Amino acid sequence: MTNSVLDIAIGEYGVTEIKGAAHNPRILQYFKEIGHKWVTTDETAWCSAFANWVAFKAGYYYSGKLNARSWLKVGTKVKIPQQGDVVVFWRERRSSWKGHVGFFIDYSEDKRYIYVLGGNQNNQVCIKPYPTYRLLGFRSIKKNIQTNTRYCNRSIEKQ
Repeated sequence: MTNSVLDIAIGEYGVTEIKGAAHNPRILQYFKEIGHKWVTTDETAWCSAFANWVAFKAGYYYSGKLNARSWLKVGTKVKIPQQGDVVVFWRERRSSWKGHVGFFIDYSEDKRYIYVLGGNQNNQVCIKPYPTYRLLGFRSIKKNIQTNTRYCNRSIEKQ
């Protein structure tokens, strides 16, 4: 995994929900730019919106969906993750539809925790440890060639 995904995600480090009736426009921008402009509150679960936005900005394939587990169908399953690979966890219970998604940073020394850079972690973009037993999978995502070449076919008009 190239570090462009991590570079973009780290650039958002510290973006935090606003308590009360106000909402952080930056978080709402994540939703809007990936096609979910109907979301009007930063109280909406936004870990997948953040992961989608980061992958989109980096020119990678992304799920386009707001549920974390949708990432289990993006990219290639990997057993030994590299920094920047997608990591998906279950929430509440393994059989639940709920989950969490972010970008792999590292394991704790004892391998009991996985450090994840992601959105909506303590209501902000940060690095946070998650218990390894909650892991659903690691995914390696690839560059989206269409995203990176969509302007190649346009002719340049002379001024």
